[in-house]
Amino acid sequence: MKPSIAPIPRILAFVILFGIGACSKPVSHTAANDNVDYYTCTMHPSVHSETPGNCPICGMDLVPVLQKTVNEPQNGQRSDGEAKRDLSLIAADDQNKAGAARPVNQEESKPNEFSVPVQRQQQIGVTYTSVQRRAIRFFIRSIGTLEPDQGKIFDYVARVDGYLKDLKVTSPGERVGKDQALVTLYSPDLRSTEQELVNLLNARDRVGSARADADQLIASAEQRLRLWNVGDEEITSLEKSRHASDNLVLRSPVNGVVEEVPMRQGARVKAGDRLVSVVDLSRLWLWAQFYENESGFLKLGQTLDISLAAFPDKNFPGRIGVIDPRVDAVTRTTRVRIDLDNSEEELRPGMFANVEIEIDCGEGLTVPADAVLPTGSRGLVFMDKGDGKLEPRLIQVGRQFTDPADPKLARYYQIENGLKEGERVVSSANFLIDAESQIQGALKNFEEPGEAPVSR
Repeated sequence: MKPSIAPIPRILAFVILFGIGACSKPVSHTAANDNVDYYTCTMHPSVHSETPGNCPICGMDLVPVLQKTVNEPQNGQRSDGEAKRDLSLIAADDQNKAGAARPVNQEESKPNEFSVPVQRQQQIGVTYTSVQRRAIRFFIRSIGTLEPDQGKIFDYVARVDGYLKDLKVTSPGERVGKDQALVTLYSPDLRSTEQELVNLLNARDRVGSARADADQLIASAEQRLRLWNVGDEEITSLEKSRHASDNLVLRSPVNGVVEEVPMRQGARVKAGDRLVSVVDLSRLWLWAQFYENESGFLKLGQTLDISLAAFPDKNFPGRIGVIDPRVDAVTRTTRVRIDLDNSEEELRPGMFANVEIEIDCGEGLTVPADAVLPTGSRGLVFMDKGDGKLEPRLIQVGRQFTDPADPKLARYYQIENGLKEGERVVSSANFLIDAESQIQGALKNFEEPGEAPVSR
């Protein structure tokens, strides 16, 4: 009797059919992928892909973004049209291991909260800082050029016709003392006026009864000589000697420096010609320009520091003397005159100077400038809610400043609204956190009523 071999093919057929059925069985993550809307990159949210893979820009693994509506069975649950809920479940198990954002249960989180696992935060270098109250001091800087005080410049102008007989000073830059002779002018008209004064003096001595009338005429003649730049010393000498002279000596009224000598010795001089200029450098002006948004911090009499390249280790104190009320239509700046004491005559007209004004605005709430993302009229910060949860918040910031006591010269923003002292905010890797928040939809419907959407 032959042995039967028919059962063997039946067993093989059963194994083959079982293997085919096992291979065709859908895996769990494929079923979960039915709810994936698209895949994107946490650092480049503009990347959209229908299939998983790597980001074409940075090479990071793409993260799935789930659909917003899910069809649920009707037995004891909501219908297909009623199942509208925000699915912030954006990471599968393999993506969680890679550091992708962790799903947030909306029943446990506020509407705008989102979550970034602590491990993921450590990978991208997230750090935090606290809102602190500190002194708000900042500096306003400008540059300018030193100029002589216009009230300290003395121009000798000829007030009588004649000839330039003798030049006592010949070039700009010569130092002169007070009452030092500068030029000698020959004028026949001067001699006639001096002779008239001598005649009046002699007549007054002869006529005693009309002395009062003579004194009035003498005073008038003396005043006419003063208007011709004749000094009181020369008038007194004339009254003693009673000898008229045709030479007019012009003397320096101050200790100063000769600024200009436009005339030549022996030249004919007419009334109105400029003979010599002397400037007193004991006080100088510095004209500087400040932007119109800085002019509100400037006040008359305000003190400031002046530094010059010629004296790198020394600062000179200055005081605001004039603030021009006009604003230049092109540069949007206003001119400010700063008065400087130069009694030692170290400073010279024409030097460039750096102006630095410290503005003290008291104390206020501040955060580092790196913690704020600009969104237009306001700033965006990410609040630390603990356990990896973050909350975006729009704040109103004031002026940016640098703490002068900080050796690192860190920059800070003054907080006008939106934060309280002691709250913690993200201070680094803000743009990466911003990308995570956009993927999870944390900034959606974040605008206040009647306000434009947040855009960066």
